[in-house]
Amino acid sequence: MIRSQYSLIAAFAIIQSCQAKPPHPGAAVYQTYCTGCHGAQMQGSLAAPLIKTDWIYGRGKGNMMRNVRYGIAGTQMAEWDQVLTREQISDVVDYIFESQDVPPSAERSIPDQIETENYVLKIEKFGKGLSKPWGIEFIDDTTALISEGTGGLRWLINNELDTVPISGIPVSHMPYISSGMLDLAIDPDYANNGWVYLSYSYTKDTVDAPNSVGMTKIVRGRVKDHEWVNEQVLFEAPESFWLGRARQWGCRFLFDNEGYLYFSIGDMSRDSLSQNITHPAGNVFRINPDGTVPKDNPFVGVPGAFEGIYSLGNRNVQGIAQDPVSGTIWMTEHGPMGGDELNILEKGQNYGWPLATFGRNYNGNTISNTTTIEGMKLPVTYWTPSIGVCPVEVSTSSLFPKWKGNLLVGALAQEEIKRLVVEGDSIAKEEVFLKGLGRVRDIKTHPDGSIYVLLNQPDWVIRLTPEGNL
Repeated sequence: MIRSQYSLIAAFAIIQSCQAKPPHPGAAVYQTYCTGCHGAQMQGSLAAPLIKTDWIYGRGKGNMMRNVRYGIAGTQMAEWDQVLTREQISDVVDYIFESQDVPPSAERSIPDQIETENYVLKIEKFGKGLSKPWGIEFIDDTTALISEGTGGLRWLINNELDTVPISGIPVSHMPYISSGMLDLAIDPDYANNGWVYLSYSYTKDTVDAPNSVGMTKIVRGRVKDHEWVNEQVLFEAPESFWLGRARQWGCRFLFDNEGYLYFSIGDMSRDSLSQNITHPAGNVFRINPDGTVPKDNPFVGVPGAFEGIYSLGNRNVQGIAQDPVSGTIWMTEHGPMGGDELNILEKGQNYGWPLATFGRNYNGNTISNTTTIEGMKLPVTYWTPSIGVCPVEVSTSSLFPKWKGNLLVGALAQEEIKRLVVEGDSIAKEEVFLKGLGRVRDIKTHPDGSIYVLLNQPDWVIRLTPEGNL
């Protein structure tokens, strides 16, 4: 009987060994090319460890693939595109991901507080059930509207997400990255007129087909309880200008101190259009709240021009905010792989894209060897590698007196908020906080002075208040 048991155990061991998984194809690539810097067990050596949770340069496989292929500027990470095949790079990235104790894609827990240079910040989270929250605007002390990138518009009341979505809103077009429902704005005179402004990627196709064409569209309407009504179209380019297979749709809104409405449209993956004022892509627009064009816009009367254009040479403006004291309008702009920018918006200026840039294409190709062209506006600062720059908010809250006049800039890829200390038209200091909790999509100041942040992956609204000074 004992011998029979040992025989069964031996047979089971043989079967298990035959069924053992083959070595991961990325393991050999890693051992050959990566151990010298990152360690045989990914524990770190000359370079950072790869078993970690703080994925500074993006948690997605696409980000890591680009980092391996083209390197990371300003770091020890070199380009491997001429050494390894695409298949080898894909294998080693898979191997690194599968070796993690915590999957890079895992949802991050939100702490109750974090420390910054000046304040201990209390963190509260709301909005369970949101789907890719994109923009937030406050109606009053208790009520906000939130746009969802997947096509929704929702009420947030007393920091509770209303379970009933708003019906009748425009159908957004979502077949490509960055398309969908985008930003929203509230009319400065909302208490009297009730206008809400929406931006979204638009097509006439009834299905989000890969070959469909579209363009960013701007409308306004009113929200009565849970229904979108009284819609008016403020900007819709003729169909001859619509584009297919597009990324970089925009869009961010700003009402300035004088009541003008600004909005951005990205270059729609056609970078040369950003230098063409006869096409809407790659520009920042300024219009009146009813959609008419101010008579002093820079290209009024220019034959063939879209007269709403206020600036050109913009790749994809994802944040725009005005300092209420100085009047300076700040805007953040996505670069390609590298070259995210912080700019000051000025009438009629050309911001250089794609003729002058600090970035390069996602395939590693050079876009331009030039970073400066006479007559084109240079960024105030830029980030290489790209942080996935998104919202910008000017801190004006009395709750944060040490941050007065600072810029709060959110990042998608690097999942952080940067606090930028402004001196004149330059940045004197940068502090990073709220790191690694999710993609920072929007930042707004509540009427009570607290700071609200929209996160994606995970999808939350979080509220920041100071618990104490440091």
